[in-house]
Amino acid sequence: MKRFTRFALAVASCSVAGLAAASTPAGYPSNYASIVGAAQKEGKVIVYSTTDSAAVKPLIKDFESLYPGVKVEYNDMNSTELYNRFISESAAGGTTADLLWSSAMDLQIKLVNDGFIASYASPETANMPAWSTYQNQAYGTTFEPITIVYNKRLLKPEEIPQSHADLVRILKANPDKFKGKVTTYDIEKSGVGFSYLTQDVRVGGNAIWDMVKTMGSTGLKLQSSTGAMMERISSGENLIGYNIIGSYAFTKAKKDPSIGYVYPKDYTLVMSRLATITKAGKNPNAAKLWLDYLLSKRGQTVLANDADLFSIRSDVAGETSMAGLTKQLGNSLKPIQVGTGLLVYLDQAKRLEFLKQWQQAIKK
Repeated sequence: MKRFTRFALAVASCSVAGLAAASTPAGYPSNYASIVGAAQKEGKVIVYSTTDSAAVKPLIKDFESLYPGVKVEYNDMNSTELYNRFISESAAGGTTADLLWSSAMDLQIKLVNDGFIASYASPETANMPAWSTYQNQAYGTTFEPITIVYNKRLLKPEEIPQSHADLVRILKANPDKFKGKVTTYDIEKSGVGFSYLTQDVRVGGNAIWDMVKTMGSTGLKLQSSTGAMMERISSGENLIGYNIIGSYAFTKAKKDPSIGYVYPKDYTLVMSRLATITKAGKNPNAAKLWLDYLLSKRGQTVLANDADLFSIRSDVAGETSMAGLTKQLGNSLKPIQVGTGLLVYLDQAKRLEFLKQWQQAIKK
C-alpha cells in the first residue's frame, strides 16, 4: 500500500511538472516552470479590479485553460473602493488581493510609492512601451482612449463635438438644448474621474477650466461610473458625456444604436489599466502568471479582440489596439505616463486646491 502511495505521489508530481513545462511560454526563462508549478500548488489568484466582470470573462477562460488548476477569483469594484478595501485588509493582516488591476493610475502608483507593491521583472517587459511600466512594480496593460460620448438619435451632425474647444462652442451655441443634458464623472467620488481631469489640465492647460465652466453652466450631471453615464446618454436623459473610457464606449456602441463616440481631434488622452502584485497577497506565483498572461501577445490578443479593452502591444493589430489607434489618430494621442508624475495631485494640499477649483467651475 505504501509503495502504491509513493508511486501515486510520484506520478502526480510528474504530472504537475509536465503541466508546468507545457505551459511555459516560448522565450521565457528556463526556470519559469518553477513559477508555474508553484502557482498550481497555490491553486488560485485573487484579483481586485475596476474592469467589468463581463469584459474579463474571455481572459479568465483562456488563462484557466492555459494553466489548469489555477483559478481566478475575480472581484469587480470601483477604483476608490478597490484602493480603500485593499488598504484596510492589508492593515488588518487578513486575506486580500494578490494582484490589483485598476484604471485609477494615480492610486496604483501611490500604492507602489507607499511600499505595498512587490517587485517582479516580467519576461514581457521588453515588449511594453517604455512609458507604460514603472520600477518592475506597475505595468500598463491597455491602451484606452478617453472619449466624448453622445446620443446619435438626438444630436444633429453639427452638434457632435470634435474637439475640446468644439464642445465649448456647441454648448454655448444652444444652452437651452443642453441644459441638464451634459454628464461627466463626479471627481470627488471617482478616482478615475479625478485622475483624467488632472491629466486634461496637464495637457490642455487653462482652456480645460474654461471648458469645465461651460459644462457647469449647463447644470452638469455628475456620476461615479462610466456605465451610469452611458445608460443616461442612451435613454436621452443626457445628450453628451465627457471623459468616458473609450473601450466601454466602443463595446456599448456595437450593441446600442443610440451611442456614438468621438476621439477629440486636438488631443485624446490614453489611459492604461495598471496591474500591480501586492506584497500582502498569499498567492504570489499565481499573481505573476496572471500579470505575464495579461502582458503576453496571447493575452493581449484576447484582451483586444474578445474583451474590447484595446491592446498596448505594438505587435497586436486591429481597431482595438495601440497600432490601430496610432494609425488613425497619430500624434494627437497622449498616453498618460506611468510614474511618479501621477502623484502630484494626490498631495493633500494640491488635491484640495484642485477640488476647490473644480467646485467653483461647476458652481457646486
